[in-house]
Amino acid sequence: MAFPTAVNSQITDSISQVNTKVLGDAPAVAMGNLFIATSQALSNAAHNATNNQQQSYVTMQASTTQGISTLLTLDTGTTGIATEKVLGLV
Repeated sequence: MAFPTAVNSQITDSISQVNTKVLGDAPAVAMGNLFIATSQALSNAAHNATNNQQQSYVTMQASTTQGISTLLTLDTGTTGIATEKVLGLV
């Protein structure tokens, strides 16, 4: 109990109990904030990994399409000449 003061002792006891409760709750609030910050960081990392994977698939598909397009648009005359050289017909 608080020392005798000009304020009612019940009021001073109430204030001191509230202050004690706030100090007692501080570690739990701090840990809650830490858990929230950690979970947000991990979810951002997972989202970034998924997004990067999707973007790499788009890039790989574009490069594959370009390569096949290049292969399919070769001139038939060039193909015939290359085939003669490979087979040793010339």
